[in-house]
Amino acid sequence: MRLFLQLRLLYFALLAGWLFSACQSVFDVHPYDMNLHGEHDINADQIARIRQLYNSRDTLRVAFISDTHQWYTQAKAEIADINSRSDIDFVIHCGDITDTGTTNEFRMFRNMLRDLDVPHVVLLGNHDFLGTGDQTYEWMFGPRNFSFIVGRIKFVCLDTNAMEYDRVAPVPNFDYMEEQVKADSADFDRTIIIMHAAPYSDEFNNNVSRVFNYYTLQFPGLICCINGHDHNDVARRIYDDGPIYYGIDCALHRNYRIFTFTPDGYEEERIDY
Repeated sequence: MRLFLQLRLLYFALLAGWLFSACQSVFDVHPYDMNLHGEHDINADQIARIRQLYNSRDTLRVAFISDTHQWYTQAKAEIADINSRSDIDFVIHCGDITDTGTTNEFRMFRNMLRDLDVPHVVLLGNHDFLGTGDQTYEWMFGPRNFSFIVGRIKFVCLDTNAMEYDRVAPVPNFDYMEEQVKADSADFDRTIIIMHAAPYSDEFNNNVSRVFNYYTLQFPGLICCINGHDHNDVARRIYDDGPIYYGIDCALHRNYRIFTFTPDGYEEERIDY
């Protein structure tokens, strides 16, 4: 009996050792491990490049892309199309660079963005928020709300993914918007507001949609608002007294928009690739 028990204990010890070894190989890295290294604070570095190159310009050509998650093959083709042109100054990605917010997805898309020949900035999307994605975004790209001024235009980039906070945080952040109306006011006279989720979408806190319109209208020379999320190429006036909202399509549909901002106004065109 004692020999039998010893053999059983030896068997279970060997089995446990094998299972531990197997689990180590299968679950070597947790998808949300935030084992981060390499390039980070990307938006700040890219904004510095944009300002150095174009701050004295009175005309800007900006490409807006969005929602490349799930469709990385099409996103690579989108980047290649942008690189094939010589008339784009910089790119703004309106969010959802990942599908489930995993560390590996962030790394993968960061590598893809390195292929762009022009500077770029990236907003936070609701898919990027999943798991520890919001923290990875902050480490890799920077603050969730940010702005920059180039060519006397202020680009105000907002986190509007209210549903990801379960309504326990002030999203959109009206304090931030109010600050940005006044901050560096001598350096800009026109404004573009960019967000992932537009008012009245499923991600927006629609209890404050009208208040949001009020705050957008406080910005000097508001040109337009630009958003992603809806996977649709659309231009509409959400509020009777508000600006035009341009929805930027997802990579699956293989199109993006280029805006030309001049002292007299702007033009926009859809690019199919």
